[in-house]
Order: sequence, then C-alpha cells, then structure tokens
Amino acid sequence: MSENRSVKILIPSGALGLGYDREALARGIAEKPDLIAIDGGSTDSGPHYLGTGTSKYSRNSTKAEWRELMAARAQAGVPLLVGTAGTCGADSAVDWLLDITKEIAAETGARLKVAVLKSGQSPTHIAQKFASGAIAPLPAAPQITSDVIASCTNIVALAGAEQIQAALATEADIVIAGRATDTAIISALPLQRGCHTGAAWHGAKIGECGALATTQPNSGTILIQFDGIGFTITPMGKDARATPHTVSAHMLYENSDPYILHEPGGHLDVTQSQYTAIDERSVRVEGSQWIPSDAYTVKLEGARRAGFQTVSLVLVRSPRYVAHIHEWCADIREKASAKAAERIGGAFEIELRVIGADATLGALEENPSGAVEVGVMGIVTAESEALSRDVAKVLNPYLLHHPLTEEEEMPTFAFPFSPPEMPRGAVYEFCLNHVMALSDPMDAFDLRVEEIGQ
Repeated sequence: MSENRSVKILIPSGALGLGYDREALARGIAEKPDLIAIDGGSTDSGPHYLGTGTSKYSRNSTKAEWRELMAARAQAGVPLLVGTAGTCGADSAVDWLLDITKEIAAETGARLKVAVLKSGQSPTHIAQKFASGAIAPLPAAPQITSDVIASCTNIVALAGAEQIQAALATEADIVIAGRATDTAIISALPLQRGCHTGAAWHGAKIGECGALATTQPNSGTILIQFDGIGFTITPMGKDARATPHTVSAHMLYENSDPYILHEPGGHLDVTQSQYTAIDERSVRVEGSQWIPSDAYTVKLEGARRAGFQTVSLVLVRSPRYVAHIHEWCADIREKASAKAAERIGGAFEIELRVIGADATLGALEENPSGAVEVGVMGIVTAESEALSRDVAKVLNPYLLHHPLTEEEEMPTFAFPFSPPEMPRGAVYEFCLNHVMALSDPMDAFDLRVEEIGQ
C-alpha cells in the first residue's frame, strides 16, 4: 500500500433532495475530486417508502438538484454516484431516478454512460434462502416465517463496497445504485485504489451525512481526502469548520457502538483512532482499523402492508382533563373499541397518542410536562380502508364529548378539522432486519449499463 496514494471524494450533501450550499459545491469542484458521491435516502422516514417503492422527496426538487450535480460532474470530469436512490433504494425508485436522469440528458443534450445497480430481492428467493439457513437475525429483529417474507411488497439487500466498485469499474459517467450502506458509496473508490482500509471505512462513516460532522451542518458540502495512512476531512462551506470533536462525535450518529461499525465483509474499529486539527477547518484522522469477517453477509430490509389507517385529532384545554388525560384516553379507547367490535366487527386497533405529553416515547417518557393544552391523536388501523374509517367514526363522539366520570357534565373539546377523520390509506411496517450470507458479493445484485442522451 502506497502512503502517497490519494483519493478525493466530494460529498455535496447528506441526501439528494435535502439541499446544499451552491458556493460550497463550487469550491469543492475547484479541489479536483476523483468522485462526487451522494446518498439518496435511508430508512429514517419509516417503512412507507420501502413498502411502496417511492421517494419521500419531490420529483421536481430532486430533478433540480440532480441536474446541478450532473453539471458539476461534467465540469469536474469525474463520475457522479448516488446510493439508495429514491429514498428506499427499491428497484422502482432506481428506475424513477434513471428516468429523471434521461430527462435531464435529453434537455441538456448530454450523452452519458450510466451504470445501474439494483438491490431488489424476490420474496420467493429470500424465502428459499431463509429455509436453507442462509438468513440470520440482527439484534432486535422481528421473528419471520416464509409467509412473512412472501407478504413483503419490497425487499432490498444493502450493497457494500464490492458492489459499488463493480459499478465504478464500468467507467460510467453516472452510477445510480439501489439500497446501499451509507458508507459504501464513499469507501468504494479509496478501497479500489489501495488507500488505507480502516481509513476508507472510517472516513466514509464521517462523511455519510455531508457537513453534519462539522460546525455548520446545513452547509452540506465536504471533501474527504484518503491516502495510505488515514484521511482528512475539510468542509467546503465558507464558515464551516471540522474539529476533532465534531468528527469523532459522528461515530455516535445512528450507531449503537461509538467504536464499532459493521459493514458487509467485516467491521470498522476506531478504538485507536487519533483526531488532529491540522488547521482551523480541517481534521486529520489516523489509526482506524478494519477487521475482516469470516463470512460475507449483506443486510436485508423488507416492508409489508400492515393494514389501512384513519387518523383523528382533538385539542384538549380544560385543566382538569389535561391533568387526567391518560385516564380519559384509556377510558375512551376501552369504550370505543368495545362499541366498534359489537356494532362493526372485523380486525382493528385503536391507539390514542397524547401530543404535548408523551406522544413520542409513551411509557418511556421521563419528563412529563405541565402543558396548558394537549392534542390527542386517534389512530385506527384496520384490515380494510372502509373498516378503518367506520371505526374512526365510532371514536369521533368520544373524542368530542366523553366525560371523565359519569357524574359530571358533558364536556366539549375542539376538532381542528371537519370532518376530523383523515384517511391515510395503506400503511406499512418493517418486517426484515436480517443478514444474508453470500458466496459472491454480486450474487444478490443486478448491474447493467445504459447509454442515454443524444
């Protein structure tokens, strides 16, 4: 491994569609990067996007940013790479971004070579792998059966560095990858060109969210330079700075262990890493270690339809009811559930969340507030859309007029909307948090190359 080997990766933002500082991007292009890499999504926004195979970002917004990045790629003369395309990385989301790319190429008169890496998995194939023992649960994974797997509307495998390297090896102008680990799209090229393995993975982890590991997270754009010993991170925002604290702290982001990060083929250990400020803006990191694993595994994510949902919202200001809001909600839930079961039937669930008290953490909340008013959100999940709506209508009068005790006068609360029932349509749930063993890294992935434009 040559200590003089160097690779520069320019990361415009934490996600395509999130926005970035245009001047910072221009400064990054002036640094002559070897690759422009950006993440396209994650599971942060819940199972709906994987369940439906759609993006959470506006098509127009995504197209505007992608057009700018395609222009930056042409100016820099280097590849442009996006991972986890279309928020979820499902095959349909990859096709969605590919269609946008073709539109831009047609509008700008560009002729481009595009590598398309898909991560989608057939439920039938995954069920066979499960039956053969090739799939194992990660900590806190739900129990699965062949029927659960078959019920998934989308399953994706998370690509690692090897699959991204295969896409880059096509010498495409643009790489559109399906679901991938956030780090793989950054680590792949430094690893491919012989940079320090531990540094490649560690720098990729620090850079996965753009400028989040700096003093100005919203500036977006950073440049990471990898070499044979370590890596250096430099924010491109005019007033943004990287410090040993901001850089080292990012190992805590979305990671249960601040020293260990698991990836396909091994894990990163930063126990011995040293963080040094080399000037007012840049941080140098050395000492990171990569520990290969005995088996090559990729993570699986799957989502399936969990039913249909209708949501209602009521506002409660009466001091007595605010003080006893949980007793009030428990009584409503019991009585409304019983009435709906008797008069409507079917499989459904009523949930009441108290906004302003503990709607996020529920029973885990440790800091109850003395709120002046609270919102009570009723959530009805049922096996059909019609049943969900009918049960929500049974809940309606309870939310508006239900007294704490039978002896007191009937209260009146406020619905902010009329009608208060707001159908959400089909809702989805994650049901796979497992790893699958592969004999070859490309076994679960599909790579093809297209020529697009004029």
